[in-house]
Amino acid sequence: MIIAPYRHGLLLALLLTVAFAARLVAGFWWQSRLPPGMRFAFGDSQTYWSLGQQLARGEPYRYGSPNASVFRMPGYPLLLAALFRVVGDDPPVTWARALGAALGALAVGGVYWLGRQVFDPPTALLAAGMAAVYPGAVATSAFVLSEAAFCPLMVAQIAAWVAAWQASDVRRASAWAAVTGVLAALATLVRPSWLTFIPFGIVVAMLVDRPRTRHLRIGLVMLAGLAVTMSPWWIRNGLVVGRFVPTTLQLGASLYDGLNPRADGSSQMSFVPRFEALQRQEGGSGAGFEYDLDHRLFQASLAWAAGHPRRVLELAAVKFARLWNVWANDAEYRGWAFRLVTLLSYVPALGLGLVGLWRERGRGWPIVLCWLPAVYLTLLHVVFVSSIRYREPAMLVLLAPAAARLRVMRRFSH
Repeated sequence: MIIAPYRHGLLLALLLTVAFAARLVAGFWWQSRLPPGMRFAFGDSQTYWSLGQQLARGEPYRYGSPNASVFRMPGYPLLLAALFRVVGDDPPVTWARALGAALGALAVGGVYWLGRQVFDPPTALLAAGMAAVYPGAVATSAFVLSEAAFCPLMVAQIAAWVAAWQASDVRRASAWAAVTGVLAALATLVRPSWLTFIPFGIVVAMLVDRPRTRHLRIGLVMLAGLAVTMSPWWIRNGLVVGRFVPTTLQLGASLYDGLNPRADGSSQMSFVPRFEALQRQEGGSGAGFEYDLDHRLFQASLAWAAGHPRRVLELAAVKFARLWNVWANDAEYRGWAFRLVTLLSYVPALGLGLVGLWRERGRGWPIVLCWLPAVYLTLLHVVFVSSIRYREPAMLVLLAPAAARLRVMRRFSH
């Protein structure tokens, strides 16, 4: 199917408009479900909101106390702070949900870009259309959570990496590799767990694809772009706590959340006050308190895991099932309507995506990049806590091969 360029542009603009409208409606609907006086359904939302307010007011970047100065990455709070500078520092939450809708539309644009890089314009349009109305992506944009900002950055990073690999000369490849590194850093400044994705991808590339020297050259430029963009955050952390902190001082708590005697795969952070009390009893205070607490929790999780290897494996299976479940893990969202929507959207999208990845494997590294986020996030969340929320960025990338497969099926059906 050949579409005239002007019609192609109009269709893309229409899809982005539909994406924004669907997410805006979802955001207002979600807000209407909450009890009167309740702003957020997720505790994390309040932390982002408070940190955004502090940035907008020019106050110190910390959550709750001086001992939580490296509690969250600054990316999403900075976006909220920019919003607060425009509409006031304590606006209705619907403003943040509107911001999420705009970011979600950008993510759909990223899916289009990726589909065009790996396949062709018609497939890109179909992938964008799927992403515009895919319920998981719509929901991710409606919540006041970091995924809203992470998804467009992550999808753009994958597309830029494809562009670097497909570049016709070294200069263009290096330029796109630098862009990829910058996008990876911006994504990491939103979600800290993304920091090691580029090193992970380089290792996979060296193992499964050739020429290895080209992968290594592109990888080194990406790492340089990542490091340069992350350096202000690293310098700030060094000045605040006196140590090198690559992301946040929540690694220990996050790991213990996933590996502890009461772990069940979900997040249950009620243990934190007990560890804080133990740290204070041992004389912990001042700038080093946050760092020492993080180290204590990290060591406690490793010690428990070393003593319970069988339970660690059992938890890994539970977390895998929670991540890729066919419907919500929480009983609150297991009504027939939620289950039906998930069943009719997620299962076909995943199935088409997996078949598309296999059928299009001859495209080499670009198609590998379409499944790499799913593998990376799975490996991550079988260790840490797990939820269907964490698979949604990977699902956006999988929609590109899913669209390619759907186009093939439509051609055969005619």
